[in-house]
Amino acid sequence: QGLLVESGGGLVQPGGSLRLSCAAPTTITSVFNPSTMAWYRQAPGKERDLVATITSDRTVTYADSVKGRFTISRDNARKKIYLQMNDLAPEDSAVYYCNRNLGGQNFWGRGTQVTVSS
Repeated sequence: QGLLVESGGGLVQPGGSLRLSCAAPTTITSVFNPSTMAWYRQAPGKERDLVATITSDRTVTYADSVKGRFTISRDNARKKIYLQMNDLAPEDSAVYYCNRNLGGQNFWGRGTQVTVSS
């Protein structure tokens, strides 16, 4: 039920774009659909910070630092969420984690590394 698998990270130059994906292959649809999904990130030596959330009715929220550059979306039929990241900057470098929350129960993926460097 709790498996989350992130993909799409990598090395990109400043100003570039990446699209992260998170799949929930073992979560049944009736559980995935009402879940709030989120992306977090953690840079070395720093705390894990919330980047973006999307609720079951597709209400989205973003950290101030990514507003206007990142877009979170979900595909319930595929049980996936995405994070489109544009105009990336070195300070966006971090391990990005997918999170699923339903009724206070949290599940995490193992993360995908994003490195923004010239």
